[in-house]
This record gives sequence, C-alpha cells and structure tokens, in this order.
Amino acid sequence: MKIDILLGLQWGDEGKGKIVDVLTPKYNIVARFQGGPNAGHTLEFEGKKYVLRSVPSGIFQGKNINIIGNGVVIDPSLFKEEVEALETSGHDLKKRLFISKKAHLILPTHRFLDACYEAAKGDKKIGTTGKGIGPTYTEKVNRSGLRVGDILHNFDEKYEKVKKNHLRILQQYEFDDSALPTVEKAWFEGLKKLKEFEFIDSEHYINQAIKDNKKILAEGAQGTMLDIDFGSYPYVTSSNTISAGACLGLGVAPQKIGEVYGIFKAYCTRVGSGPFPTELFDEVGDILRQKGFEFGSVTGRPRRCGWLDLVALRYAIMINGVTQLIMMKSDVLDTFDTIKACVAYKIDGKEKTDFPFDIEEGVTPIYKELTGWKTDMTKMRSEDKFPQAFNDYVAFIEKELNVPVRIISIGPDREQTIMRK
Repeated sequence: MKIDILLGLQWGDEGKGKIVDVLTPKYNIVARFQGGPNAGHTLEFEGKKYVLRSVPSGIFQGKNINIIGNGVVIDPSLFKEEVEALETSGHDLKKRLFISKKAHLILPTHRFLDACYEAAKGDKKIGTTGKGIGPTYTEKVNRSGLRVGDILHNFDEKYEKVKKNHLRILQQYEFDDSALPTVEKAWFEGLKKLKEFEFIDSEHYINQAIKDNKKILAEGAQGTMLDIDFGSYPYVTSSNTISAGACLGLGVAPQKIGEVYGIFKAYCTRVGSGPFPTELFDEVGDILRQKGFEFGSVTGRPRRCGWLDLVALRYAIMINGVTQLIMMKSDVLDTFDTIKACVAYKIDGKEKTDFPFDIEEGVTPIYKELTGWKTDMTKMRSEDKFPQAFNDYVAFIEKELNVPVRIISIGPDREQTIMRK
C-alpha cells in the first residue's frame, strides 16, 4: 500500500478541505503534513459550515484516524478553540486525533515576533497573518524551537529560556509586549487541552500503517506557489507545501508515494502581498470575489482574483508529479460570456511557457479566450448534464496540462462534487 497526497497547485485557498472530506471514506488515516493555523480549511455539509486550522479535514467522516504530522506547527490556544468548537458541534476527537511529538509549538512570543518583523519590513511586507508561523519555522531550522514532545520533559524550564530570548529581541525593536500575560494565559490553557490528546511517534505509526496495508491520505495546506523553495519567493509561506513536503512532514520515503491529487480553482486567487500575473483589478475581479466568496476563512481578508494561470499550473504539476487534477469552484464562472486562461507569459518581448525565476515585474500574461457556458451548474449531479461549452473548457485544460481532471466541484457542499468517469 502507498500513501496518497492531496495538495493545492495555486496560491492556496483551492478548497482542499472539502475534497479531503469527500475522499475520506476511501481512507483509514488522514494526516496533515505541514503548515500552521494560518491556513483555514472551510467545509460545508448538512447545512453547517466548519473552519479547520490544525485538525485534518478527515475528522468528520467514519471512524478513521487523523494525525497532525511532524511538519506542522501548532498554537495550543488556537488548537483549543478549534477542538472545543468541534466537540460542541457533536464531533468526538479524543480517540481519533493523534499528534506527532516532533511537531513544533508556536509560542505566545512567536506571534509578537511575527508582528515585529513584519512591521520592520515597511513597504516590503510579506502580508503574513501574524499567527507566528514564520518565527516558529525559523527557530525549527535554527535548532532552538520547542516541540510537542518537550511538553513531557522539563517543559517550564525550556519554555522560560526561549521566552527570555524572544523578549530580548522584542526589546531591541522597542516592541510593545504588554499584552503577553493575557496571551500567555490563553496559551497555557490551550496546552492543557493539547495534553488531552495522545502524542505519538508519527513516523513509526504511519510507516507501520503502510506495512499493515492501511489506506492513508496526506493533506497539505496553502499551495504550491507559496512553497518556501519553489513559490514566488519571498512572498511565500515558511514550509514545503509540495508533494516532497509530505515525505518530510510525515517521515515517509519517496517510493511510498502513490497518487498525487492536485487541486486548482477554475480561476486564480491570492491573499496578501506578492506577484500575481493574471490579477484582475476591474469589475470581473470583483464578480469573481463576490460569487466565489473569496475571503480568508481564518483572517476574513478579501482575496485578490484573476483568470486561470496555466503557466504556473504546469509548473506546479511538474514539481509535484501530479497524477490527477481536481477543479474547484467551476460554478463561479457560470455567468460569463467569455472566459480567459493564461497560456504563456510575455517577458522582455519574448513569449515564455516555462515559469520563470521572477514574476514580480515585466510579466504580461498571454490569454486564450473561450466561450462561457452561461448555465447554472450548481444543481447538476453527473457530468452528462454538463453544457458543451464547459466540457470544452475542461478538455482545453487537460490538453494544456496533459493530466486528467478527475473531480469537478460546482459548489461548497459535499453533494456538489462530480466524479468524472
């Protein structure tokens, strides 16, 4: 048995949570392999809406196991809020959610450092969510972070040492840390909640599960174009969001990887700062934002919107080794007379189809126009109901990308998911 991976191919917010939830009945284990509580996965079913931050999106169906892997960073206070909201809504997590001992902890002072460093950048701000993700990953690489397993061994002493160092840095920047006692109180209450769950050596657990022929789905956060190595640097997240990140974030060897599901929207969005070649600043961009409810599920920030970028998508497919594509929010394009897709970039007067080193300046998208389908697809439940113009759009994408589109989403609910033959 091999482990399958599901990840985003754009700048995040592709709808990974919904598809993990839809695919969950096929799997025994769902494991999150990177990212932190800055990435919210929104799920809607049975008339209710849920937003997950750290808990894997496989938690809602069946009796399968969900694992927060070693590549994830956890904020105990936000974890407590998330878990208690799920428990209040009737979802029992205690025997189904395990946490890797090697996952790193986001400390209260990490949030302060995040805000401090971002303010110091001035006009060069990355547009972080201020959740402390970057500083936590920085200390992970710097070999000075605290991990979940540290909770079990002289934690107070370790915590005070790291906190003292953080406060010294904040003082150098003259940053106001007066709110720390309040933030710290909530954090330690969250730590008590975290300790109610079983801490495991997740790499051993997952590899044994593979030997036992268990079906495992690895769930990513953010998207490929935010990957720390291959994204639009420096406007990226702090972890490896690509398929290779699943090997690192769960302790799985490359030859154990099976299917790689790549999720993309029928158009593009981006949150925060950074280059976005197909961004629309006109009425069309506003329509995409309103019809697609393009506002951050955790932050509420409006997302920047634009046409589908096939140059970036081809690149993401190559980097991840995608075997199956999943197209989300197709219904958002239902009312357009014509739809555009970027097939190449013009850079220094030359047409390029390979994603370049830098897309921040001097990149002009070259579009192909396609006929819109002008049909409400939200109530369709099988692909034989699709209008021909929509089938043409999907066929065009498959030809450009040379990977089959296996699943199409036409709305936020589980039922609005079409498995193609």
